[in-house]
Amino acid sequence: MVNVACDLAGFIVEMLPEGQKLFPLGDKASDRVGAFGFSHARKIPANPAKSRYYLRCVCYLMPEFPRQVLDSLRQPLESGEAVVARANAHVTFPARFQLVAAMNPCRCGHAGDAARACPRVPRCIGDYQAKLSGPMLDRIDIHIEVPPVAHADLALPPPAEGSLEVAARVAAARAAQDARFTEIVGPQSMLLNAHVEGELLDRIATPDDAGKRLLVEAAERMGLTARGYHRVLRVARTLADLDGADGVTRIHIAEALAYRETIAGRLGAAA
Repeated sequence: MVNVACDLAGFIVEMLPEGQKLFPLGDKASDRVGAFGFSHARKIPANPAKSRYYLRCVCYLMPEFPRQVLDSLRQPLESGEAVVARANAHVTFPARFQLVAAMNPCRCGHAGDAARACPRVPRCIGDYQAKLSGPMLDRIDIHIEVPPVAHADLALPPPAEGSLEVAARVAAARAAQDARFTEIVGPQSMLLNAHVEGELLDRIATPDDAGKRLLVEAAERMGLTARGYHRVLRVARTLADLDGADGVTRIHIAEALAYRETIAGRLGAAA
């Protein structure tokens, strides 16, 4: 799973617009101050130039980081801002970033494989995954479990849709979002589906009747928070854009819900 994420990170670097960079979340020994690129000095200059580390960048992390460091990402993931407090100032930096994260199911990485798993299973699964708090997981829109690749699958031909085809679909979806928000908000909006909330989210992402029923039923069954409910709508709207659809339908809601259910079910089973 970690190797897949590293390969994905390389693909993201190739796809980033000119001037944007991929920034890792420091070292796994970092504390919550070092992870955000600041020192422990009591005073820091209120220098907005440091915002280059956060503005529209992609971060990559694992549960090897202390839980306090991981939870320090909750505020910028929610608000798009990072607040740094020092003796001489409280400074707010722009922190609108895309988080790409990877984790193994346990420390040894072999949970689920009876022949290779360590003797601490299943306790080690719960201990390892507990570093990711519920509120932190609630702020991650898409969770995908990547099982080990079988040896027989290694000889299969590559998928029909390659990186260039995927990139073209993503570019078309972004163009659709630009056109939508230019019409609604204005040409300088710079909005994406991930940024909208309130009435604007209702306007662009309200699903059809079948989708509404599915979302309400799933919210009850899965125990979605209000944050999770609205994040499902944002993901569903983006899935509709990738399909070239005008509106959000039941199939888009179902896929968005599936992306939230995977890790929630695994963590619940591990607990």
